[in-house]
Amino acid sequence: MNRRTRIAAVAAALLITAGAAGSATADADRSGRGPREAAALTGTAKLYRPAGDDITFTFDAHLAANDNMHPENATGTFRFSHYKPGHPGGYSVVKVDCLATGGKVAVVTGRVVETDVPKFMGRRVGVSVHDLGSHDRLGYSWMTQDPEAGDVPLCQTAPPFEKVKEGTGDFHVLPWIPDYPTE
Repeated sequence: MNRRTRIAAVAAALLITAGAAGSATADADRSGRGPREAAALTGTAKLYRPAGDDITFTFDAHLAANDNMHPENATGTFRFSHYKPGHPGGYSVVKVDCLATGGKVAVVTGRVVETDVPKFMGRRVGVSVHDLGSHDRLGYSWMTQDPEAGDVPLCQTAPPFEKVKEGTGDFHVLPWIPDYPTE
């Protein structure tokens, strides 16, 4: 075998080995600690309000790989606050109880575990996010649901109807890929 043929053969073998190794680790997360989580919603943004309201949402919600078919086993928290000059405002911290994502859209629900707004304490609330880079959008259940109607169902809320303030959108949605039996 001549030298060029050997070099080409070695190069091809290296590429095949790298490809096999890449597909073997395709499910590993970025840290190399094993399979990637099934879904996630992370990041912070402020909503756009021309009147100067300070409305902030922060997410740290995750669905573990071994809970892939059980979005109701999601963990983490999210926080929202709304303050307006000259008016009382408030914040809430929510313990996540469901997370479902599809492409760049996420829906997360949870129970309010800390707040200075009494009507929110203990209630399940929901938020939706559309991860559009610097033009993210967001929706929330209390805008479209009567507070007297009770809790929102798991993983259900309003569509992402709000725009985030320019320069603040850094939401990241990790798409959920359900595992369905093949017969």
